[in-house]
Amino acid sequence: MTNRLAIESSPYLRQHAGNPVDWYPWGNEAFQKASSEDKPIFLSIGYSSCHWCHVMAEESFESEQVAAFLSAHYVSIKVDREERPDLDAIYMAAVQALTGGGGWPTSVFLTPQGHPFYGGTYFPPVPRHGLPSFMQVLQAVTEAWHNRRGDLVSGGQRLALAIGQQVTSGSTRTREGLRLGTLFDALEQLQHSFDQVHGGWGEPQKFPQPMILEFLLRFHHLTRHTTALRMVNQTLEVMARSGMYDQLGGGFHRYSVDREWAVPHFEKMLYDNAQLARVYLHAWQVTNESLYRTIAEEILDYVGREMTSPQGGFFSAQDADSEGEEGKFYLWAWEEVERLLAGEANDFSIAYGVTPQGSFEGRNILRFMGDTSRRASFAPARRRLWEAREHRVHPKCDDKVLTSWNGLMLAAFSEAARVLAREDYLEIARCNAGLLLGELRSDGRLLHTWRAGQAKQNGFLEDYACLLEGLIELYQTTFEPRWYTAAQELADAITALFAAPEGGFYDTSHDHEALIARPRSLQDGATPSGNAMAATALLRLGGLAAETRYVDIVIAAMDPLQSSLAQYPLAFGQWLQALIYSLAQPQEIAIVGDAGDKHTLALLSAAQSGYHPFQVVAFAPPSASAAHVPLLRGRGLVDGRAAAYVCSGSVCQKPVGEPRELLNLLKSSRSQ
Repeated sequence: MTNRLAIESSPYLRQHAGNPVDWYPWGNEAFQKASSEDKPIFLSIGYSSCHWCHVMAEESFESEQVAAFLSAHYVSIKVDREERPDLDAIYMAAVQALTGGGGWPTSVFLTPQGHPFYGGTYFPPVPRHGLPSFMQVLQAVTEAWHNRRGDLVSGGQRLALAIGQQVTSGSTRTREGLRLGTLFDALEQLQHSFDQVHGGWGEPQKFPQPMILEFLLRFHHLTRHTTALRMVNQTLEVMARSGMYDQLGGGFHRYSVDREWAVPHFEKMLYDNAQLARVYLHAWQVTNESLYRTIAEEILDYVGREMTSPQGGFFSAQDADSEGEEGKFYLWAWEEVERLLAGEANDFSIAYGVTPQGSFEGRNILRFMGDTSRRASFAPARRRLWEAREHRVHPKCDDKVLTSWNGLMLAAFSEAARVLAREDYLEIARCNAGLLLGELRSDGRLLHTWRAGQAKQNGFLEDYACLLEGLIELYQTTFEPRWYTAAQELADAITALFAAPEGGFYDTSHDHEALIARPRSLQDGATPSGNAMAATALLRLGGLAAETRYVDIVIAAMDPLQSSLAQYPLAFGQWLQALIYSLAQPQEIAIVGDAGDKHTLALLSAAQSGYHPFQVVAFAPPSASAAHVPLLRGRGLVDGRAAAYVCSGSVCQKPVGEPRELLNLLKSSRSQ
């Protein structure tokens, strides 16, 4: 027996197709049933790699007693938060307002009009740890619905109104102009909360914070502030050594449950690895620390090997559990290591913290504890363990392709292909961009999700913004006009479909499904908010487009948020990257020359080698210089040879024809 979720494309929804609960997907059918039968709605929101979502499913949603009660008194709706970030934003805000906290699974009770009146997260099957059982919650809400409905309905209406008002609160503050002091204030807050012993931020759980690390790298590049770079180095080295990093297969787990980064929550998310691959790549450019380059490549090799579809799409996540046990796939018994590595086992065990008693429930989480200069020497041993691990039952993979997360990974592969001269990475990037602009775009509009040949769901701001960032990187690696053209189209769609009258953008387009509120996320979470990524990408595109309208839109959105950026930097990491880009006098470099000419290649190398976070580069042969990127228009050869044009703001320098001249010009401009 299966329910309606069996025909859904989301792997998470399909996981619940065999529940005895009479689940509905989000849609008119469920709301019409609730209205006609005068029942409240039970809304459950989760995602496929969510451990506690699985736990609640096993404990409650597979219970015949719970299912019967839900069927008698509720209309039950199941939502994949990754497919519907708009619903997740609205109803997570409701749970946070009702309880002071939030998380997944999200459990919300709604009126037939969709107004939330009660909610929480995980509810156990029996009362424990101060939480009522799920059945107690269901019974209490049922009693209140029948006997105190007026209070519930009016409370839900007020809450829906408050959520709607909340989305504009960040854009109504006084505008004062972008300030360099905001960056220094943010740095001070980050220094204060930084873990000086173990690196990173947070206690007891540690999340990787890639957006903050990127900001600190940019801050160091702009100001030469040594503390900023020290925090980055300490955090990246500890993370690379830690149990949060898959020492055999590459890729980072979601977060560490302890301050020391020793024990991870074992799920792997595409968005974490997309952002962290770029952080490590940039840190290698800044420091020349070989470990950072190695980690960046291991992340991307893992994604190419295990998280990429034959059509070029990047999968969303790998589960934390296998065979019903969290982390089982990644854990090692002392005896296994001894048997598989034989004479090398002792040295490996010392280097990777393998002990007879284990570090996690009697088994070992591999952590590199040796000298980083010796890490490469353990590659054969790691390979043997990885090959043995491949015979284990693998964690489930959520194989849906999300445009937004794919855009983040597209940027990572595109930039790494350029920086590391990896043609295999470039092929992956091109294939991915082709899929996104083909299968996930219809009549010029993006769709949000794709799986097994089926694309659906109106695209969100985050989809347009993240793909815009990815296309900008792909263009600067290939200089193929089609990628710039697609990027320009996305930028124009952002301003046409998502603009808010008071500045900034909504998460949903103006013709999106009507909901109880039009969400507008400003804070960055594990992924950049749509607004912050739009700001970042539009600033860069504005340089290539050689016009100020994109920049003006971003500055108007960013200005009133500065106090929040200064006080709560951990919640605004992507915004801080956009702000520092605005304040750093970014450079636009146009290079014109014959593509195969050594002189042209030398100019391109001078412009693109090293870490340059505050610039964009366009290139075309002289016959095509006016054909695509506006920054190239009116530029030509100088004395019949390749030339580079450097602009910043509205000021352009005289063209230069020698790589050394270009380097001196860039160095001079960057020091101002």
